[in-house]
Amino acid sequence: MENILGLIRIRIKKGTNLIARDSRTSDPYVLVTMAQQTLKTAVVKDNCHPEWNEELTLYIQDKDLHTNTPIELMVCDKDTFSVDDKMGEAFIDIKPYLHCVKMGLTDIPEGHVVKIVQPDRTNCLAEESRCIWRNGKLVQEMTLRLRNVKSGEIFIEIEWIDVTDSQGLSEADL
Repeated sequence: MENILGLIRIRIKKGTNLIARDSRTSDPYVLVTMAQQTLKTAVVKDNCHPEWNEELTLYIQDKDLHTNTPIELMVCDKDTFSVDDKMGEAFIDIKPYLHCVKMGLTDIPEGHVVKIVQPDRTNCLAEESRCIWRNGKLVQEMTLRLRNVKSGEIFIEIEWIDVTDSQGLSEADL
């Protein structure tokens, strides 16, 4: 792999108001895709308000930023005897967060809000999202509204991780 800038840790916390795809409930999991990378959470049985509390990590390459590659999330219902059902999808635009990371901030008061990202037609945010300083790192918390489905939201956080011997974001064009 060439031109790795760093890693994005995605904390998939929970889902709410997910659509029942089985008789009265679902067995949801989340697929996370960016370019050629696909990761998956565990399945939560019989639950339309699942709590995953899982961390998945993607590598970010220079070309991902140049092509504005989003992180895509698809919530699915695990089925034993048939193809898994889609329960909605969302995407994360990481550029607002990466702009904050690129500032190279340090020694900020705990809980300080660096940037607020408003929901609009170009993103899947259900409410305003905050890039905040927590435990010596910059994290972005977000509630994503699932698309192509009647209801459902997922709560996630993203966090940048520097990689030794990579060029990092300092030289990257955002």
